[in-house]
Amino acid sequence: MAARLVRTAGLIAALLVGVAACDRAGESTAPPERGDKAVAKVDGRTVWASDVKREAVAQGLIGEGEPLDASSELFRQMMDQVIDQKLLAAEARRRKLDKDPVAQRRLAAAQDRILGDMLVETTVSDAVTEDNIRGLYEEQQKLAKRSEEIRARQIVLATAAEVEQARKLIAAGASFEALAMERSRDTATRFNGGDLGYFTADVMPEAYDAALKGAKPGQLIGPIPVAAGFALVKVEDVRQEQPIPLDAARPQIVRFLTYDRIRDLLEKLRAKAKVESLIKPEAGAPKPVPPADAPKTAPAAPTATPQIKGAVK
Repeated sequence: MAARLVRTAGLIAALLVGVAACDRAGESTAPPERGDKAVAKVDGRTVWASDVKREAVAQGLIGEGEPLDASSELFRQMMDQVIDQKLLAAEARRRKLDKDPVAQRRLAAAQDRILGDMLVETTVSDAVTEDNIRGLYEEQQKLAKRSEEIRARQIVLATAAEVEQARKLIAAGASFEALAMERSRDTATRFNGGDLGYFTADVMPEAYDAALKGAKPGQLIGPIPVAAGFALVKVEDVRQEQPIPLDAARPQIVRFLTYDRIRDLLEKLRAKAKVESLIKPEAGAPKPVPPADAPKTAPAAPTATPQIKGAVK
């Protein structure tokens, strides 16, 4: 009983929103969504599978568009909560709580919020299309400036003399990777044969940047002074920096398109409306700022993130 009361208390905020509006519109026997099915009846009123799924989405238990198996325990729990909502709403109407001025204001506010959300969802779905995502990605690729990137391995040793000794061993046929695993002082790269992956010189310490300018595949470069001693670097490949794949850039592009379209919509609506603020900001009060992740301009031209494996010591 206690658990049911706790669960029911969490439903009260949602209770007066959609159910009361549904009553005013009247009960429809047709499924509200294509392929929808009835899963319960409450005093003759139908509970649809889509009602249950919407409750699960609203509580953050599943994502928008994710399936919810009608035979699952989660579906059963959400269905019980939807039934509770309908029972509570029906009792509230019986007591004429929906006629109370406070309830009317809350219902109106909830309706504004729901309609606004629906407008935003529609606007975003029009903006965030595969064609728009690909178009912005390709536009940014054309603007991108490519740097040269290098793939290399390193062995970090205590002294320059040890580096020269390692160079002689490699010249005599020793494996660079084996020597790195056996002798390197850099724990971040030692156990993968000294592999640094692909990187652009500007992300490396200054000593590397200077030593690797003009490097060619197959070169052994060093000793290079580093914090842990001296490095011997083997250049394995030199190529133009690779663009970040579309799938990796997609979240940033979607976020930009979403903010851009919503900002544009609000600017147009405010331009057409007469909005008057009846309060004045307090002297010295900070101005509101947009969310930290709100893009100000189009996303920077996507380029590859350096795949450096571990920090250079």
